[in-house]
Formats: sequence, structure tokens, C-alpha cells
Amino acid sequence: QLQLVESGGELVQPGGSLRLSCAASEFTLGYSAIGWFRQAPGKEREGVSCISVSGGSSAYADSVKGRFTISRDNAKDTVYLEMKSLKPEDTATYYCAAGGACLLSPNYFGSWGQGTQVTVSS
Repeated sequence: QLQLVESGGELVQPGGSLRLSCAASEFTLGYSAIGWFRQAPGKEREGVSCISVSGGSSAYADSVKGRFTISRDNAKDTVYLEMKSLKPEDTATYYCAAGGACLLSPNYFGSWGQGTQVTVSS
């Protein structure tokens, strides 16, 4: 399984922006669809966004459409999640995962990172 590493999470004020990064420690991400998921305390893990292997297609949860943008740079072997207009309800641990297809269900992703904390608060 791939070992994925997320970074970029921090405390930010409502309305602020963050960019999360996802990289693999020993293997390339270039052959996998990559998903971003989040989990808040007491809640189930939910799909936020995903991107296909080629980067030609992507998907977003309704709650983040128009605010979050996923992208991948295969030359840098990194996937990004650009988050704008952040809201307190975006507070969660964010995970990236590698799988075979861009789908927003965790069941389709087999390799996961340890997560990065995003806190949106004034």
C-alpha cells in the first residue's frame, strides 16, 4: 500500500484560505485517483473531493463546491486541495487517499495518510 503524507492544515479565520498537499513517501501517486476526505469529531468520514489519474475529471461534495479546488501536479507527484472562503463547519481532520477511481466514498480508496488538522475559528 502507498504511504501518503498530508500537510498544510492549520488554524485559520472564517473566510480564510488554505492549501493542503498530499504526497507519497515511497511511491508515485501518478497511477492512482486521489481523494480528499474529512472527519470531524463525532462524525463519519466524508468525501470532500477527488481527482482522476489523468487529472481530467474531478468531483466535489455539495458543501464545498465553488470554494474548494483539487488539482494534481504529476511532475511533483503531489495533489493539492485549495480551500477558500473557509467556514467553521469545515473544521476537521483532512485525509488524502489513493484508489482506482474518482469516487467520493472512502470504500473505493485503499491507501490513506495520517491526516492534517484544519481548524476554522476566530
